[in-house]
Amino acid sequence: MSEIRIILVDDHQIVRDGIKALLSEMTNIRIIGEAKNAEEFFKLLKIITPDVVLLDISLPTISGIEVSKILSSDYPQIKKIMLSMYTSEDFIFNSIKSGINGYLSKNTTSDELLQAITKVHKGEEYFSKSILDTILKSYLKSARYDNNNSDDKLSKLTKRENEILLYVVEGSSNPNIAKKLNISIRTVETHKTSILRKLNLHSTVELVKFAIKNNIIEI
Repeated sequence: MSEIRIILVDDHQIVRDGIKALLSEMTNIRIIGEAKNAEEFFKLLKIITPDVVLLDISLPTISGIEVSKILSSDYPQIKKIMLSMYTSEDFIFNSIKSGINGYLSKNTTSDELLQAITKVHKGEEYFSKSILDTILKSYLKSARYDNNNSDDKLSKLTKRENEILLYVVEGSSNPNIAKKLNISIRTVETHKTSILRKLNLHSTVELVKFAIKNNIIEI
C-alpha cells in the first residue's frame, strides 16, 4: 500500500494534535507538515508537496475555502478534505464550489477519517453521511428541473450505465459494483466517467442530486 502524505491546516494546536493522534497508528499515512494558517501552509508548499491536505474552514486572514480555491487552481494534483465543525449548507456548498474532494465533521471517527483519506487519495470523493444528508435535503427544498431535458439525458445511457447509476447513487463502492455485475473495477470506473459525461455532471455528489431530482432514488 502506497504512503499517503498529509499536511494539516488548522489554527488550533490541540486539534492538530488530536488528528495526529488519530492517524498515528496508520502505517500508510505520514504527516509531513502542519500549519496554523494559510500563510504558513503556502510557505510549506514551497518545500514539501502533500498528497492530501486536511483543511479547517475557519482560518485567520484567509479561510479554508479560499485556500481550497487556490489549491484547485494552482495545485490541482493535491487532494483536499475539509474537516470542520461547521456543517451548515452555506459552508458545505461553498466548499464544494471551491473544489474540495471531501468534507467531514470534526466529530468524525478515526475509521471514517482513514476511509475518507484513502478514497480521496485514490481520486474518489468522500462526504460523511451527515454532510451528504445536508446536501440532499437542501437540494430537495430548492430543486427545480426540466423533466423533458432530464429524460433526454437519461435516454443517452446504456442499460449497463443505468445499472451502475443506480448502484452508485445507492452508495455502493466501485469494488462492490464490480462484484455485483461481474465486471472489473476499471470497467466500472469507465462507465461512471461515461455517465457523468452524458449527464453533463462532474462529481458523485452531483450524480446523487440528479438521481433525486429525477426520482431515480428517494429520500
